[in-house]
Amino acid sequence: MEQLGEKQWYVVNTYSGHENKVKQNLLRRIESMNMEDYIFRVIVAEEEEPVLKDGVPTGKTKTKNLYPGYVFVEMYMTDEAWFVIRNTPGVTGFVGSSGKGTKPFPVPKEQIEPVLKKVGIINPEMYKEYVIGTRVKVLKGPFVGSVGEIEGVDIEKGTVSVQITFFGRPTSIEVDFADVEKE
Repeated sequence: MEQLGEKQWYVVNTYSGHENKVKQNLLRRIESMNMEDYIFRVIVAEEEEPVLKDGVPTGKTKTKNLYPGYVFVEMYMTDEAWFVIRNTPGVTGFVGSSGKGTKPFPVPKEQIEPVLKKVGIINPEMYKEYVIGTRVKVLKGPFVGSVGEIEGVDIEKGTVSVQITFFGRPTSIEVDFADVEKE
């Protein structure tokens, strides 16, 4: 058995529009091939967005794929796990692998964290990078696009206090942790 190291995130290529089908195929194969100790989470990064008709919200929502053609997989990169994923129907390869038998590189933590935050997966480790004084950009809400510095972090509530400039004045706002990213 191979040395496991630490579990990391990898990006799997699929045909655009087949991401959820590939996710289901992967989950079935993980279970049927007893790979639960090597392959953990399989994520299609989606979010709900309002349906508009003539620019007016209809009250309905639709699911939007944030990364068409990609599925995110948390795993230990062993030969067996790599084989299971590569040979899953609908998988066209891994991002970060040149093919020819070379294993892919994991996604760096600073690149996967914004993806995980967008789909609501937040773990306490992520908060370590967001301390008082960190410059962040607001991603959602009435202050979208605003840039400011973190004044406080409330892990229990899952929020950060950010001081932005609003109408030329410093203003403190409270934002969900998932709705900010480092500038």
